[in-house]
Amino acid sequence: MNAILISILQFINLIISIYIWVVIIAALITWVQPNPYNPIVQFLWNVTEPVYRWIRRYIPTRFGGFDIAPIILILALEFLQILINNIIISL
Repeated sequence: MNAILISILQFINLIISIYIWVVIIAALITWVQPNPYNPIVQFLWNVTEPVYRWIRRYIPTRFGGFDIAPIILILALEFLQILINNIIISL
């Protein structure tokens, strides 16, 4: 039973890692004025913007013309990964 739980937690950890990279790529792409009709840009927007909106609803994220929603999201996901890793270690 522990092996199944560990496998599930490791899979969740992998998904979080991939999503962190998606957030980083989406943040970097916004600096170069991408074509909004590009399928990759639309995918990145559709995957990250709902979470950014949720963060912006509760936390002011605009400081000096910069949006720190991606940074807040990455920090939260890193914290979640630390929790998952601690659970895996304790099993």
